[in-house]
Amino acid sequence: MHPTLQTLFNQIEDRREAILNSFRSLSEEQLNQRPRDGQWSAAEVLNHLVTAERLSVAYIQKKVQGLSELPRTGWWDDFKMGLLIISQRMPGLKFKAPRRVVENTTRMTSLAEIEVAWKAVREDLKMLLESLPEQESDRKIYRHPAVGYLNIRHALIFFREHLIHHAPQLRALLKS
Repeated sequence: MHPTLQTLFNQIEDRREAILNSFRSLSEEQLNQRPRDGQWSAAEVLNHLVTAERLSVAYIQKKVQGLSELPRTGWWDDFKMGLLIISQRMPGLKFKAPRRVVENTTRMTSLAEIEVAWKAVREDLKMLLESLPEQESDRKIYRHPAVGYLNIRHALIFFREHLIHHAPQLRALLKS
């Protein structure tokens, strides 16, 4: 795996493990308790994160088939990625989950189920990253719903930023 991709993969893996570890002391009931009507429980947030990554990895796996035909990213895509990072880190800024993610979210209620599913997604992602030729890593292989087509490095950065974006919500759920 390209060293930059390995670093980014390690970052998202460390965050995944930290998130899961922070919820180990909760019962299944606590994990599924909504703080207020209309707000997600911790299990729902975790399901959302797993589903978003699962669908993204599946999309990337399809795009790999025609990798050499895909256009390359450039400075404009790096700029859009910078804006996406800023948007993910702005406190209180909320985004509606993409319809495809909402419609395909699996309802797992136990932390053990969530952990198994998330680990499987990450194993698929790791295999994909290990098979990706380094010289093709700037191909527009990932489609983000807000900023469009990005490369695999951008995708991993978004995965990290998505976890960071949901961190305050998850911390608040731990306190409630």
